Amino acid sequence: MKGVILDMASLKPDDLDLASLEALPVSWTYFDNTAANEVNARIKDAQIILTNKVVLSEQNLNDSQCRYIGVLATGMNNVDTDYCQAHDIRVANVEGYGTGSVVQHALMLLLNLTTSFVRYNQSVNASRWQQSEHFCLLDFPITELRDKHLVIVGSGQLGSGFARVCQALGMRVSFSARPGSSDDPRPPLDDLLSQADVVSLHCPATRDTENLINKAALEKMKPSTFLINTARGTLVDEHALAEALRSGSIAGAGLDVLSTEPPSSDNPLLAEPLDNLIITPHSAWGATESRQRLLDKAVSNIEQFLQHSA
Repeated sequence: MKGVILDMASLKPDDLDLASLEALPVSWTYFDNTAANEVNARIKDAQIILTNKVVLSEQNLNDSQCRYIGVLATGMNNVDTDYCQAHDIRVANVEGYGTGSVVQHALMLLLNLTTSFVRYNQSVNASRWQQSEHFCLLDFPITELRDKHLVIVGSGQLGSGFARVCQALGMRVSFSARPGSSDDPRPPLDDLLSQADVVSLHCPATRDTENLINKAALEKMKPSTFLINTARGTLVDEHALAEALRSGSIAGAGLDVLSTEPPSSDNPLLAEPLDNLIITPHSAWGATESRQRLLDKAVSNIEQFLQHSA
């Protein structure tokens, strides 16, 4: 059986153990990256396709021999799952592999914002502390998280994990109702925004969550509220967020995701440096342990597929 991995470099495989992958009864071809116009040729003869973010549409798949698609991520919005279901192509994602890595990254973003870490570090590097008349610098705001109210959207492993570490810091935690749900007994996000000191997003990209944090939502937040997004960039209206940060209508934002990745140079959040904005390059999931766990679970999924198709 032939298999292809379309964006192997996204896993940074040099520091991973590939033994279990290569022990499968599959003849693998690895591609570091695959452009849209290269997909058809590369998957044409493969029965097994692994992809992280390369899009697999009906147009890509209808001339292939594909029987199995393994998504090297949790979200599957890059695969035409309707086509796959109609044509007996099994699609499997990987869940729960990066909880520890993403949770600590979300906490890092929040702690950096609430302590003005970046600005204080810049002050030291610019010798302002060395030139100070006092033993300390208190030029930028520092906010204690104890007794602050954290509102979380998404109560899966990531949201629940983030809740636990924040509760350990003494924060009060509320989970909002699932966006778009009509039978969720928890309060809707709109009812919680005005009470939130921190809003953290841990939900998937769906029609119901697109631009979940828009101009109206931002206007309901307090000027002291921080926004954290380690989920998907499309959850946030980036133009509205940029304006809210510039105007000071919210205190700050920490983002690991943007609506288009890699981002374009005209992304409104990258147009000018903002002291109250921290952006990391979709690296929250990238701990070595998480990437190894992802690969191992992907291999396990393929083993199950091969057993059932034997």
